[in-house]
Amino acid sequence: MKFEDFGLDPRIVEATRLMGFETPTPIQEEAIPTIMEGRDVIGGARTGSGKTAAFGLPLIHKVRDVNKGVHALVLVPTRELAIQVSDALTQMASKTRVQVLTIYGGAAYQPQFKGLARGVPIVVGTPGRIIDHLDKGSLDLSKLEMLVLDEADEMLRMGFIEDVERIMDATPETRQVALFSATLPPPIARVAKKHLKDPVNVQVEDSGLTSHHIQQGHVMVPHSSKMDALRRILRGTPHEAVLVFARTRASCADVAENLNDAGVSAEALHGDLSQSAREAVVGRLRNRQIKVVVATDVAARGIDIDHITFVVNYDLPQDTETYVHRIGRTGRAGREGLAITFVSPAEQRKLRYMEKDLDAAIPEYDVPSDFEIASAQQHTLAQAMGMVSDKELNRAEKWIEHLIGTGVWDLEHLAAAATALLARERGIDLFMERTKDRPTYVRKSVRAMRDSNPRDDRKSKGKKGKQSRGGDAPSFADVNQVQLILTAGSNQGIRVGDVVGAIANETGVSGGHIGRVQVSRGKTTVGMSAELAQIMLNEHSTVSLRGIDVSVVPDDGRGVQKVVTKSKKGKKK
Repeated sequence: MKFEDFGLDPRIVEATRLMGFETPTPIQEEAIPTIMEGRDVIGGARTGSGKTAAFGLPLIHKVRDVNKGVHALVLVPTRELAIQVSDALTQMASKTRVQVLTIYGGAAYQPQFKGLARGVPIVVGTPGRIIDHLDKGSLDLSKLEMLVLDEADEMLRMGFIEDVERIMDATPETRQVALFSATLPPPIARVAKKHLKDPVNVQVEDSGLTSHHIQQGHVMVPHSSKMDALRRILRGTPHEAVLVFARTRASCADVAENLNDAGVSAEALHGDLSQSAREAVVGRLRNRQIKVVVATDVAARGIDIDHITFVVNYDLPQDTETYVHRIGRTGRAGREGLAITFVSPAEQRKLRYMEKDLDAAIPEYDVPSDFEIASAQQHTLAQAMGMVSDKELNRAEKWIEHLIGTGVWDLEHLAAAATALLARERGIDLFMERTKDRPTYVRKSVRAMRDSNPRDDRKSKGKKGKQSRGGDAPSFADVNQVQLILTAGSNQGIRVGDVVGAIANETGVSGGHIGRVQVSRGKTTVGMSAELAQIMLNEHSTVSLRGIDVSVVPDDGRGVQKVVTKSKKGKKK
């Protein structure tokens, strides 16, 4: 099928050709004919699947010859998405006289007033500012023929659903509605039932938690080593553009600053920036002026850039749906994507829950070694040198001939000098003798520890030769390689079960990975593997036992000279 087969105005088809659209995507094949028929639509497809054109092309066709006034309204959750959808619609309408007006909070009112007074046929806006214009009387929806709700689930998550319903109530009953949502939670389903008339469901894939087109991996790393891991991944993995997600505005700014200090150019994108500053950052990323942006979830909503090579979850997202929205920023326009998630040992259980929701494993991702970083950078440099145009080469060759003619240089030394200068300018390491060892801070996940522990056949069978419930549980020796001391004991009411439960809860390991526990009056000694002990000391230097924060220290053979514990209220025992 081709775009001309939909019965679209030839001018719109010509615009799609100029935009580089060749064949319709699955969501476009399903949605465009239905919208052209005038039917209400509920569309489900992942971000980057072509849904903007799925509603945009028939929308422009519908309003291409209308009189002045707002005939189509597209509601989106964020300013960034409003700008991107407007830009896309403007390109699709470039061969017609149809104009698009963008309306969102944080922008000046006057240009919006002028655009509405001029009678533009298509308005793209965020719910809050649309409500403002309705209240001011500057937006008249009486002529509205088509209403689009784009990323409706995001508008629900951001608390806009009441505004959305108020706007829908202000539209004529005769208008057509197209609702697009990656998921269909109950509140969105209720809105659809109330406001849409006999809608056609266009579901081209399981859009709720779709991520099969993206290669995913996780890195088990303590918080203190996240920056080094991120720096290594950025330097050792070829990329066009990268989006790094941080949980808070402060973390976002810190990560960007630390990357720049480490020689990796990056910019921050968060809510503390002005609207114009945020737009400028996204614009530079889209125009390939910058390669790395560190963003919060809210600031990154609506970013739709095809050449984002991979996404890094510097901070683990709060839930699986947020995870899917984050990694959906890569793997667009039919490209393969990569998503790397940093996970602390304490977050392993949360990772397992996400894998269960996704019905897919997120395997461990190898942080590049020094050797791999150097090799990747050298490969990138060689590729760049191979793309120099013939015109540039001819100019350089004439100058090289001149230099050789002076008798000071020969060809080999000139090539070496030029390469060294270019490598230095780009921060590329040409020194091949680098270690192939991976960073020591990278941990094995509990799952990997469990899978790699050797079975002790003598321990895996009961007295009658039957296999015990432990199955592949590690041997007694494996779980007693190292002893740690918890600075509380029977004097504080600590019992063996308290200790096993606390460690299992903190680290996500099963009780079978914890060795011998000896509770004394003022301390508790616990056996475990060297790997688990390292995790405890680095990530869980205190644990909560019966409401008391207890220190975890290595057993140096001398015991604990002074025991200090604090209750949850801060009282000393």
